[in-house]
Amino acid sequence: MSRRRYVARGVPGGYRIWDSRARRWWGDLYELCPDELLEEINGAGDYTRITALLRRYRAQKR
Repeated sequence: MSRRRYVARGVPGGYRIWDSRARRWWGDLYELCPDELLEEINGAGDYTRITALLRRYRAQKR
């Protein structure tokens, strides 16, 4: 099994997505672990689905 490019890492206050290829944080800070978002960006990478998931996880922060 290949190594995942994007992984969720726990940080103070929630989770952030780490890009292991670029070696930097990707996206925002999330209070809940963004499992579905990680599956999508590591898998098919459908832009509209990623956008919808980003909006959903951002809305959960408020």
